[in-house]
Amino acid sequence: MKKTMKTLCGILRLMLAGCVIGLALPSRVAAEVSDADFNALKETVQKLGEQVQNLQQSNIVQQQTHAQDLQQIQQLQQKLTETQQIATNAEQKSIEASMTQPMPRQPIDEATVNHNFMMMGDAEFQYAKIAGQHGAFLQADFAPIFLYRGGDNILFEAGFDTTLANNAPGSGGYTTTFNLSFAQLDYVMNDYMTFAGGELILPLGTYTERGAGWLNKIPDNPLAVDALLPGTGLGVELRGGIPVGNAGESLNYEVYVVNGPGSSDTTGTSGAAGNLDLGGNVGVLSDGSTVANLHGHPSGGARLGFFVPFKPHYDLEVGVSGQSGEWDDAGNHLWSAGVLDAALHLGASFEAKGEYIATRYGSDDIGTHYQQGWFVQAGYKLAGLDLELPLINNLEIVGRYDSLHGIYDSADNAFDFKTRRYTVGYVYYFTNTLLFEGDYEFLNSNDPSQADQFILQLSLGF
Repeated sequence: MKKTMKTLCGILRLMLAGCVIGLALPSRVAAEVSDADFNALKETVQKLGEQVQNLQQSNIVQQQTHAQDLQQIQQLQQKLTETQQIATNAEQKSIEASMTQPMPRQPIDEATVNHNFMMMGDAEFQYAKIAGQHGAFLQADFAPIFLYRGGDNILFEAGFDTTLANNAPGSGGYTTTFNLSFAQLDYVMNDYMTFAGGELILPLGTYTERGAGWLNKIPDNPLAVDALLPGTGLGVELRGGIPVGNAGESLNYEVYVVNGPGSSDTTGTSGAAGNLDLGGNVGVLSDGSTVANLHGHPSGGARLGFFVPFKPHYDLEVGVSGQSGEWDDAGNHLWSAGVLDAALHLGASFEAKGEYIATRYGSDDIGTHYQQGWFVQAGYKLAGLDLELPLINNLEIVGRYDSLHGIYDSADNAFDFKTRRYTVGYVYYFTNTLLFEGDYEFLNSNDPSQADQFILQLSLGF
């Protein structure tokens, strides 16, 4: 700005000097300048003078504004320094107060409590047509599972099973049952180990933990799983998984101690083979009284599994598990079980799994009782055919073969029973959790109570 003012002043001086020189020229030269030119030059000089004056005034105003800004900045810096000092003093006083006074009890955050609570489960109802009998709606089942997270390391889960069953095939009327299926408290000790206690789902194979209810794509359970294995047990467990490779391989383990099977003693002879109760070591004596603990030694069990992923949706898992312990009140006889399990996935459309189960237990009346069974089950989703047909793409074709075989080794009580079952069926997916299932079961058995049957089931997982 100062440079501009100097330039204008220089121009003004030159013009004034030109005017003086013009006046000093001889009259002949002066006569050559007209009055109009002189007036125009005069007007220009006046305008330049006004501009110079305006620039000077603007410069003065800017200098005053700059001085005011500097003053405001200084005031703000002083206030900031005072505020920082006040905050430092308040923090120091808060620390001193917290060291001398107990922390107040924090109120429960209801939103957090509700966020940590969840309900899952499934519901089904069935229609069945058994060979030689009229078809009927067989049962309705509701099985909620309640989950609660009590912190970063504490988990609780409990499952209930409410069933309304039609007894018409065997007798009149309906039967309603309500049971606590399982209830366990988990404490996550580290990334590789979790402690669990309560009514545990036993890891004898994987079907009971991972395939029961609506997760099973066939309406009923394999014969050997229902007849030979306890589903739950009251006790404690350590479980977890350990990575063993860089491609996702892992070694899964479960080790547990539970009460184990017991005797439902209604005859006073708890060692009789027919009194074996897989539900737990609680018996009913011949006088009708209940005995809470028929034997003093719990059962022990474990499972070891190996999981190998090949690529997304392609994996294989194999496992071996077992359990053994006393089952009669005298502690003279053992019940033992061993299970081999495997599961295979080849893409998003194909799944196959199966288990081999063998059990044995001693008794007073028929000696050692051997039982074994196995099943293999497979399913293929027709969406894998890429036919772009809505109804076809929602279908999965399933099949299962399972068998059950039992034999006594007593010469006086020789008995051998066999049942083989072939099942073919389908699953129609209305959604990923709403399934319409149907199957036909062909039975071949030396037990006359067994018969072919057709089952329809609507399942909802939530």
